[in-house]
Amino acid sequence: MKIVLSQLNYTIGDLSGNIQKMANHIEKAKADGADLVVFSELSLCGYIPKDKLNYESFIQRCYNALTELASHTKGIAIVVGMPTRSNLSKGKKLYNSAVFVANGVIESEIHKTLLPTYDVFDEYRYFEPNTNFELVTYKGIKIAITICEDLWNLDDPKLYPTTPMDELKKLNPDLMVNISGSPYSYNHVEERKNRMVDNAKNYKLPLVYVNQIGAHTDILFDGGSMFINQTGEIAEELKYFEEDYRCIDWSKDAVYKDNSLDYKDEDIELIHDALVMGIKDYFGKMGFKKAMLGSSGGIDSAVINALAVEALGAENVLAVLLPSKYSSEGSVVDAEALAKNLGCPYKTISIEDMVSSVEQTLEPHFEGYAPDVTEENIQARSRGLLLMALSNKFGSMVLNTSNKSETAVGYATLYGDMCGGLSAIGDLYKMQVYEMARYINRNGEIIPEAIINKAPSAELRFDQKDSDSLPPYELLDKILSLYIEQQKGWEEIVGEGYDEHTVRRVIKLVDRNEYKRFQAAPILRISNLAFGIGRQMPLVAKYYN
Repeated sequence: MKIVLSQLNYTIGDLSGNIQKMANHIEKAKADGADLVVFSELSLCGYIPKDKLNYESFIQRCYNALTELASHTKGIAIVVGMPTRSNLSKGKKLYNSAVFVANGVIESEIHKTLLPTYDVFDEYRYFEPNTNFELVTYKGIKIAITICEDLWNLDDPKLYPTTPMDELKKLNPDLMVNISGSPYSYNHVEERKNRMVDNAKNYKLPLVYVNQIGAHTDILFDGGSMFINQTGEIAEELKYFEEDYRCIDWSKDAVYKDNSLDYKDEDIELIHDALVMGIKDYFGKMGFKKAMLGSSGGIDSAVINALAVEALGAENVLAVLLPSKYSSEGSVVDAEALAKNLGCPYKTISIEDMVSSVEQTLEPHFEGYAPDVTEENIQARSRGLLLMALSNKFGSMVLNTSNKSETAVGYATLYGDMCGGLSAIGDLYKMQVYEMARYINRNGEIIPEAIINKAPSAELRFDQKDSDSLPPYELLDKILSLYIEQQKGWEEIVGEGYDEHTVRRVIKLVDRNEYKRFQAAPILRISNLAFGIGRQMPLVAKYYN
């Protein structure tokens, strides 16, 4: 049987556009003499439409789209993901399904059994779990079709009481197919590969695994679709962060092998590709063409500037330099040098008069109070106001430049440097930002070395350094990672050798700044616990972590 792994970038709700992409791959598959084309989870409507699934009109559009897609399957079969009606008297109204279509006929629906409700997932909000297990037989081949999470219940103790492949294995399948919507995170790629390999070994069956690519707001899909033979070897692996197509000529009487794999395992390279794709897709799917950012001559805005230029083109990214009386000459020169290296337009707007005017207006109301962070925030909010005014006037989207370390401890100003439509590096810790800068410079200097080598500073007062009020980022990032990603309490972290006073202070900063993160721009997710949908904490609570 010739099987095509179709790895595509879908847009949520763009059913006609999604159908056209799939139809193109179906026609290519026919030309290649293929028997079966496998698409990814909820590919018809895009993963995941969230509360669009509550609209009957949306579900009917999905069924209409399925009928149209089926018209392209004369002489071939497909597996396509979509929501289907459950028609149950009790329970949820929908299933998350894999629909098998052959020769223009919709033959069967296979429903997802395991519905994740952790991390970024909330599928039980919409779908009813499957309780009926059956195979699809096509051209004499018995196929066990599963959907994403259905192949993840191999741990002991198990997260779910039912393991779908245990049930399907009893029916003696020849082949496993898993259609997936598996988001990217830098600590998930190898885990996912290993989990799929474990399935092939455990059930002694070959596995067709098809993921998708693309950004759906903050959730990034990386692809990496695979064909794994019955001995657990990855025989085919598709590209990461790119649409791809692979036709394999498989026989159940032979062990399929291909030794021409080009693995892409470097974390920083994958993170880079994820962020570039995330920016490009967010703008493209939202209908924006141009971006702008506040370019300070610091490492964060420099990395954002470089990533945006790669994603959108230099001519579509405006760097706005907004110096104050506290800005060093080097910062302005470095920001200009960066823009010239990137070939993107830039302009300089001094905020000195604006800040002075606001301070004079507030002076009688602040009488008797010494200057403090309030005056510093006036500068940040003046910059935010100017950026948003330029955005409104010229139809460009502002890119937020905050990193995860600053966002975690509240070192970002609401309605100031937190403004923007997208936070592209909000899931990168500060030391990862430096690593990204060095990767961007891998083939020559793009980000000036002066930017990479200077001490981090918000430059909101003379001689200000981040280290004046924060632990060194090398230490801060380690504590934050233990608390956020590894979910360790302060006592556990101290038990690993960290200073108690520092740990408790950092954790207190994280907890009390949840309200700021609640108002932040969407953050492109590249870790297993990004701020936003992946880490949901109460705003009003008493923390004892």
